[in-house]
Amino acid sequence: MSAKQTNKLKILNDPIYGFIAIPNALIFDLIEHSYFQRLRRISQMGLSYLVYPGAHHTRFHHAIGCMHLMQSAVQTLRSKGGEISEDEATALYIAILLHDIGHGPFSHALEHSIVTGISHEEISLFYMKELNKEFNGQLSLAIEVFEGKYPRKFMHQLISSQLDMDRLDYLKRDSFYSGVAEGNINSERLIAMLYVVDDELVLEEKGIYSAEKFIVGRRLMYWQVYLHKTGVVAEKMLVNLLRRANELAKKGDKLSGSKAFSFFLENQISENNFDFEVLKTFAKLDDYDILSAIKDWISHDDKVLSSLSKMIINRNLLRIELSNDPIDEDYYHSMIDLKKKELEFSDEELSYFIFTDCVQNQAYDSSKSKINIYFKNGVIKDLSEASDQLNIQALTKPVIKYFICYPKK
Repeated sequence: MSAKQTNKLKILNDPIYGFIAIPNALIFDLIEHSYFQRLRRISQMGLSYLVYPGAHHTRFHHAIGCMHLMQSAVQTLRSKGGEISEDEATALYIAILLHDIGHGPFSHALEHSIVTGISHEEISLFYMKELNKEFNGQLSLAIEVFEGKYPRKFMHQLISSQLDMDRLDYLKRDSFYSGVAEGNINSERLIAMLYVVDDELVLEEKGIYSAEKFIVGRRLMYWQVYLHKTGVVAEKMLVNLLRRANELAKKGDKLSGSKAFSFFLENQISENNFDFEVLKTFAKLDDYDILSAIKDWISHDDKVLSSLSKMIINRNLLRIELSNDPIDEDYYHSMIDLKKKELEFSDEELSYFIFTDCVQNQAYDSSKSKINIYFKNGVIKDLSEASDQLNIQALTKPVIKYFICYPKK
């Protein structure tokens, strides 16, 4: 091995797993690439830091953590007789490392406002294909695995399933940085219990309690963190703010913002016109573009834009009321009438500040992919059937909460 290659086998220090080794020179070069370095400037949990002040970790942290867990999974499966070649292992590391590379600033808020009709997974695949050209086809196998086209099914399940490395990292990591202990799942134990039977990823019988805790932890993290009502209202306000900016820009209003951000404000970008040139501009966009623009927009002439900007920057958010039933139409209209008198806004302008919606949480969706438990006698059962915990079966049902948002007095 040359000195140049040896130099690329770096070790990173992670607050959760300790030292993480970069497995080879190709992975090192991908991490060094500007497309991947951008993830240092994309928050993992969007505006959740408005609720949990410690939640400032990035997509970069998460991607590196996923790669580390994938190394553990490969090691575990090999130790149990699973044959995974070096090329296949590298493909798994690359696929999980780049699985979130397509996330835009504040992640899901941007998907619903500036770039429409194209998901971050599709953009991730776009990035991978472009990087594959740059790296002379060295990512071809990783792309096959990522898309689920590689014949070895269990490899795709390690990337995307109910028990993939993505979930095993983000639950543990988000729990750590938010301080919400309920999400602190035992990802090491779950990985140690992994096994492959008939090309399907299964969990050995001994891992059933860790799997139960994982499902319960996922449910609690969604209600306490990802769907926390303050986080939900902050994200909705950001979506409305970006929608307003988008509308003003289309009318010819020149809004302050970086070149990359202005491009997305002034142009309708969707699946149909998302090409390499758009990708290059997207790669220049991160949380800082959005936040610096919002700070500037506080002094904009448009009342809706300036009010929403000021409210987000100063964390003076809308009030949110949750309900187990759909919001009553009469209540919604009475709120509009009440606030119309208090605020000098037209009906159209009020729609940015008073709205209803819902959030859904399904801790375990066995219709998409199952967590299969492998018993010593060779029987394989879905977790919801194998568990003696009735609440695991209950957690397979989606729970919907409805809400109304409106300005405080």
